[in-house]
Amino acid sequence: MNKFLNTSLSWSLLIIAIVGDFIVPYILANFYKGYNHKRMVMSILGNPNSPVRIYYNIWLVILGILLIITSFNLYQYYFLVSKSLSIAIFVLIVFFAIGAGILSGIFSVNESKEIETIASKIHGVGSALGFIALSFVPLFLSILAFKMKDVRTTIVCLISFVFSSFFFVLFIMSDKSQLQHTIIANEGIWQRLSLFFMYVPFGYIAIKNIVALM
Repeated sequence: MNKFLNTSLSWSLLIIAIVGDFIVPYILANFYKGYNHKRMVMSILGNPNSPVRIYYNIWLVILGILLIITSFNLYQYYFLVSKSLSIAIFVLIVFFAIGAGILSGIFSVNESKEIETIASKIHGVGSALGFIALSFVPLFLSILAFKMKDVRTTIVCLISFVFSSFFFVLFIMSDKSQLQHTIIANEGIWQRLSLFFMYVPFGYIAIKNIVALM
């Protein structure tokens, strides 16, 4: 395992996970009539009535596995800087990987929020807790980068934390009935933007290490 960590391949897997989490839904949405990127969250692609449910749910499981594998990379990379923060980041990423990835892929959400099943409840709780866990990672990474006197990474992570938090709040608010006829109701946009900024620090750190290893 140690020979695999901190290699171009291991960091590349993280890039694949990040890029794939946006590309896969974009491609699959073309085969789902009526799917709206602005108004619908990505997990709708995996609902029981979706024509692409199998493919999307398989991707969620793969995403979870990739993130769990690459979380070891970040843990080892920052372990000597701060053991406690490295462990915290590792746990939060794994929590997201299992909750918003593996569990969400196994237990599908329903197309309509009015219809609740045991599977959709597990999906909802796992995904929500996973997103909350991941939202703190950019902040912790900024602290670690600051300890390493890595100014650029510190700034990238801090900006990402601010923007991801802002869009995550909009994502939560998008479900409110009184806001359904406003721009805030575009939960698909806010989900993607919040997730994008949560991922930015991962991508930046991964690319920086790939370049350094060349």
